[in-house]
Amino acid sequence: MTNDSPYSESLAWFQRAAKVVPGGIYGHTTPSNMVPGAMPYFADRGAGCRYWDVDGREYLDYMCGYGPIVLGHCHPEVEEAAERQRREGSCFNHPTKRFVELAERMVELIDFADWAVFGKNGSDMTTWAMQVAREKTKRRKVLHVRGAYHGTHAWCTPGKGGLVKEDRAQIETFTWNDPASFLRAVRRWEGDVAAVFLTPYHHPLYTESVLPSPEFLQTIEATCRQEGIVLVLDDIRAGFRVDLGGSHRHFRFNPDIACYCKALANGYAISAAVGRADLRVAASRVFLTGSYWNSAVPMAAALKTLEILERDQVLPHLKSMGERLADGLVKAGAKNGLRVVVSGPPAIPFLTFPDCRNLRWNQLFSVEMAKRGVFFHPHHNWFLCGAHQAGDIDETIQAAEAGFAALAERVAPARTASAV
Repeated sequence: MTNDSPYSESLAWFQRAAKVVPGGIYGHTTPSNMVPGAMPYFADRGAGCRYWDVDGREYLDYMCGYGPIVLGHCHPEVEEAAERQRREGSCFNHPTKRFVELAERMVELIDFADWAVFGKNGSDMTTWAMQVAREKTKRRKVLHVRGAYHGTHAWCTPGKGGLVKEDRAQIETFTWNDPASFLRAVRRWEGDVAAVFLTPYHHPLYTESVLPSPEFLQTIEATCRQEGIVLVLDDIRAGFRVDLGGSHRHFRFNPDIACYCKALANGYAISAAVGRADLRVAASRVFLTGSYWNSAVPMAAALKTLEILERDQVLPHLKSMGERLADGLVKAGAKNGLRVVVSGPPAIPFLTFPDCRNLRWNQLFSVEMAKRGVFFHPHHNWFLCGAHQAGDIDETIQAAEAGFAALAERVAPARTASAV
């Protein structure tokens, strides 16, 4: 990125950030997770399904803040509810009525839930759920799918820095959609498995999303019931985009605890966990708190977001728009001689090229789309929001036809050599 780059302001702000922030931008939003120098680094504002970067460039947004924006940026009803509560205050010595109202709403929405608790991040909830499972079972071991993401705490972080071997000593992984792999792990630690963590579908970074097989889910649920293992659904990513009552309903299995975050409050910082009645005592014994975790503004935003999702039938709309997007992308790719696969639930899609497994084409394509005002992530699944309309999808497909054409021209020599 140079000073005459279309992202010169992003570069300038990144240079400032690098002087006062380790790495300049850290975590999942670091430029190194996308295409450094060829995509924006800093956002400025958003409205509906679009946002603008600090260079003034406009994008159709298919990341939606990595998932939290489920209705659209700055949704007027959500902002009004948040502002109304903000005028009355947010952070007190005690919870507000919004705390009780939101817990009641979560228990009403989610069929197996008898109680709810709240935090700020998904990792808060998954780590707390692990402790509840250990408190309930008096066991140590925790099983999860290899490659699954459950947060940033030491037991599950994909990072390497600052860890010691003891951090993962009680954690074991098994293979997605492989019941035998799961059963081997359970047998190895028979009588000492406290919890199994499961996402509703497999969404690892850098590869296609994979839906669950019925046999896989049935084996896990039946084994957990038989062995007294707590089945924890990590619904952080898919929750309130696949089924308003929890993604387990769509995929037809029954967890004991479920964790939610991203789409719960349309961008306001809040997470939640719900659970069965027989875990209520264990849950009450595991310390859970934070100075801002009872903040009323995000709870007011969450109540309004859930109301709108149900009232306006947003989830069927997300499915329809996601299917329109996937169909259009596959056809636009084929028109330019490119095989394209769109995986995952329609509201949470990810595009890959079967003829390029290292994601280099994903990177090139995402850069071409950014040039044309569409923000696709090259390595991470995307997110649709309620503000995406048919015209926005069609505009995206039109841009994609040009993006695929530019990609095909760039990779043509490599494709010819590969065919030979």
